[in-house]
Amino acid sequence: MNVLKIIFWLMLFLVFYTYLGYGLVLYIIVFIRRITGFHKPFAPDTGYEPDVTLFIAAYNEKEYVREKIRNSRELDYPADKLHIMWVTDGSDDGTPDELRKYAGVEVFHQQERQGKIGAMNRGMKLVKTPVVVFCDANTMLGKESIRRIVSLFSNPSVGCVSGEKRIFNKEKDSAAGSGEGLYWKYESFLKKLDAELYSVVGAAGELFAIRTELFREVEQDTLLDDFIISLRVAQEGYTIQYDPEAFAMETSSANVREELKRKIRISAGGIQSVIRLKSLLNIFKYGRLSFQYISHRVLRWTLTPLCLLLLIPSGFVLAHYEGIFGFGLYSSLFWMQIMFYIAALLGWYLENRSIKVKLLFVPYYFFIMNLSVFLGLLRFARRSQSVNWERARRSN
Repeated sequence: MNVLKIIFWLMLFLVFYTYLGYGLVLYIIVFIRRITGFHKPFAPDTGYEPDVTLFIAAYNEKEYVREKIRNSRELDYPADKLHIMWVTDGSDDGTPDELRKYAGVEVFHQQERQGKIGAMNRGMKLVKTPVVVFCDANTMLGKESIRRIVSLFSNPSVGCVSGEKRIFNKEKDSAAGSGEGLYWKYESFLKKLDAELYSVVGAAGELFAIRTELFREVEQDTLLDDFIISLRVAQEGYTIQYDPEAFAMETSSANVREELKRKIRISAGGIQSVIRLKSLLNIFKYGRLSFQYISHRVLRWTLTPLCLLLLIPSGFVLAHYEGIFGFGLYSSLFWMQIMFYIAALLGWYLENRSIKVKLLFVPYYFFIMNLSVFLGLLRFARRSQSVNWERARRSN
């Protein structure tokens, strides 16, 4: 029984550390560095204006073309230095023809669909600017986003810059919208601290940039292109920086089912990434980067969801041994777990009946996040996750 208690507390600690503890440790380290003067913030050169390619890989995005082109042309960056490139892969809805109506937009279309990775590998061979900014067709960028991102490259140690993904908040948002918005706010908090300590661990595909010379062709079956590309830049000794004021806006997933579909793909890609980036687990070689990578990413995609699952039966055994209705330490922890999952189940029940109790959206979304890891692992093991992105439907 003592062995089970040790295992139980180790698992509970790992869950706490993954979702809250790492953020707390990170904040304390950064705070100490600030007050001791060890941290010397870099002041980006806002006058740094190299030629930049805005790279948009697209598949059947005709409905977004007009708004995206308008948004791109309104960005605060010299028009003669901002090159807009669309690489369409297998689009059959008229996207390429619609794009060709606009002057100054480079369009590279291929009939055969080979997925986003195929489009990126093909398009990057045509990029001639020193910096390339990747973004999605269905996301709108903040007016100063390009300028803010590019200014960080005035630091020669920076090889990649990640912008922030923001979710439109609406009162009518479902559990998917509320949960996703809260998740990205917390992620933004962690990324700011990660960047200040050393480096962000992975860029958001909605908006990120790299030095063009650092791009390496990505394996055709890669599921998380943004994650792999950015961390391979970091492996070469450069840092990934972050500016929350360089942002991309999009609406939330239409419902939890659509959000789960998106999360399963990300989880399958995360597991694939951990395997492909296994050398990054060597903390003796990569130091702070490995510490951040393991704490912020690896645990979420591997051990922690398994610990969450095993805490239920192990907690039950310990509670039963102690007296399950005796309100001792283990029985209390067991019933707290049960109440949490009941709240998640109630959130699902109310969501399906369009009854909105936002307090219940948090446990429901948390449950969906961790369920997606197991489903993603299953897909990855079966090799049934296609590299061709099936975009989740978004709320209107």
